[in-house]
Amino acid sequence: QVQLVESGGGLVQPGGSLTLSCAASGRTFGDYALGWFRQAPGKEREFVASVNWYGSDTNYDDAVKGRFTISRDNAKDIVTLQMDSLEPEDTAVYYCAADKAFYGSRWPLGTLEIWGQGTLVTVSS
Repeated sequence: QVQLVESGGGLVQPGGSLTLSCAASGRTFGDYALGWFRQAPGKEREFVASVNWYGSDTNYDDAVKGRFTISRDNAKDIVTLQMDSLEPEDTAVYYCAADKAFYGSRWPLGTLEIWGQGTLVTVSS
């Protein structure tokens, strides 16, 4: 199966931007749909955005719609999350996950088996 490694997290001021990357290795990247998720302190992990195998279908949680953009490059085996107009409420550990099925915005977090290690995003002045 594919292995995932996130990068790009850090400290950013409110209103700023950050780009997260998730690099894949192992099996064929194009066989997997990808999702970004986040977990804030004391809260459950939640869906943020997803993209299908070809990059032609994307879904976003309402909290990030219009501010975040997910994209993938199957030639480079990477999926990115461009985050603009960041708010303190976006502070969380961000994870990418992969699955051979595409779930739109309803990913079964409890049963996903392929996760990255996470990258911390802190939005604070």
